[in-house]
Amino acid sequence: VAIDIQLQVLCAGLVTARLCQERAAADGLGSNRNAIKYLKQDYEALKQQCLQAGTLFKDEEFPACPSALGYRDLGPYSFKTQGIVWKRPTELCAHPQFIVGGATRTDVCQGELGDCWLLAAIASLTLNPDILFRVVPKAQSFQKDYAGIFHFQFWQYGEWVDVVVDDRLPTKSGKLVFVHSEEGSEFWSALLEKAYAKLNGSYEALAGGSTVEGFEDFTGGISESYELCRAPSNLYQIIQKALRAGSLLGCSIDITATAEIEAITSLKLVKGHAYSITGAEEVCYRGRPEKLVRLRNPWGEVEWTGSWSDNAPEWNYVDPKQKQALDKQVDDGEFWMAFSDFQRQFSRLEICNLTPDTLTSNKVNKWDLTLFNGQWRRGSSAGGCQNYQATYWTNPQFRIRLDEPDDDHEGSLNEPCCTILVGLMQKNRRRQKRMGEGLLSIGYSLYRVKFVPHFKDFIPCSVKLEKISSALHLDTQH
Repeated sequence: VAIDIQLQVLCAGLVTARLCQERAAADGLGSNRNAIKYLKQDYEALKQQCLQAGTLFKDEEFPACPSALGYRDLGPYSFKTQGIVWKRPTELCAHPQFIVGGATRTDVCQGELGDCWLLAAIASLTLNPDILFRVVPKAQSFQKDYAGIFHFQFWQYGEWVDVVVDDRLPTKSGKLVFVHSEEGSEFWSALLEKAYAKLNGSYEALAGGSTVEGFEDFTGGISESYELCRAPSNLYQIIQKALRAGSLLGCSIDITATAEIEAITSLKLVKGHAYSITGAEEVCYRGRPEKLVRLRNPWGEVEWTGSWSDNAPEWNYVDPKQKQALDKQVDDGEFWMAFSDFQRQFSRLEICNLTPDTLTSNKVNKWDLTLFNGQWRRGSSAGGCQNYQATYWTNPQFRIRLDEPDDDHEGSLNEPCCTILVGLMQKNRRRQKRMGEGLLSIGYSLYRVKFVPHFKDFIPCSVKLEKISSALHLDTQH
């Protein structure tokens, strides 16, 4: 019995590592530009075969049958699957479209599957078209060269994979059962969900999860989460640094009852709703510095009406040039607010730090990426937590050395700082839900040792969550 794991390290400086990602480096196989063909299915070749034969693609690797739906709650004899008919979009409406008017949040409406965590991640990606269209390749259509075949790309444990699907979708009474768009003739989100279900074995395998898992599979990044009521004192600097590095930032207001979902507060903030953070600037206000953050509500018109909102009097006391650079008087859903108000009004902040492979801009301070692969194998390398001192040392150990300080370190030159983010992942556990397996509580401990020749810093992983520095991120859900 073995559990495959991967440790992902993002570092602002240079990392020297014992083991790096194994990849066909010559042609970049596994990069987003040259993704691995999942199950060896070549999208372009299969599409041309269908066009030449005048047929619509039928995916034999993920057939339109009960096994694709699930194994228990969505199993072949489940009440929930009774009456399901697989239909192509061309059978559901007269003029189906892949994307209508750009990909937006309203394209992602939940159906009869508990994968809201996935939909929240997809909806957040619609705010960043450059990243979204790395997952949802352009030039896909129901009109030009339509052959009933589509493809999507996901990050899986250090490599991008290209997943092909046909467009047969589960329906009941002529309507989609799972994800759908408010625009009834638009199908990119339903097909994206199907591709992700194929990657994980079935639709039911997608039930239950965390938004950061979706973030990571859509970007290859490492996500970290902060409870704003217990945020570190340097949170504003963390936000600024994340924005400079091109990270995705989202925030939300917790709800205490179902009735509060998307309820609008007196100051026009929406509860249980995902906002994105798009800026963080300091202004001089009445002779003192004031920290501001810029947020965007994907709904558009509903905007914050408190201090520093579009028409707030605070702007009258800011230098006109700075005001002109920051202030926008339009109902586009984007607004400024004081950082202190942000901490009081919002509950949670999530940051997805992107890898160099995901980032396309040359203007951001990119991370360095290192990947370590290993296994917990019973009787060999599964040494347990620190309570088992006789075997603890047998756990996988990954040695790293931080060789360069941050480029934008603001502290003393005599005390250089190197920011490092670490994520620990269990491989393929979602696919194994069909066999009764689930995500395990896993973790790692970080040790700092004095440098000696041939002995570098190392991270031993254990099967029980152990102590972790607050400067690092541990994804126990993924």
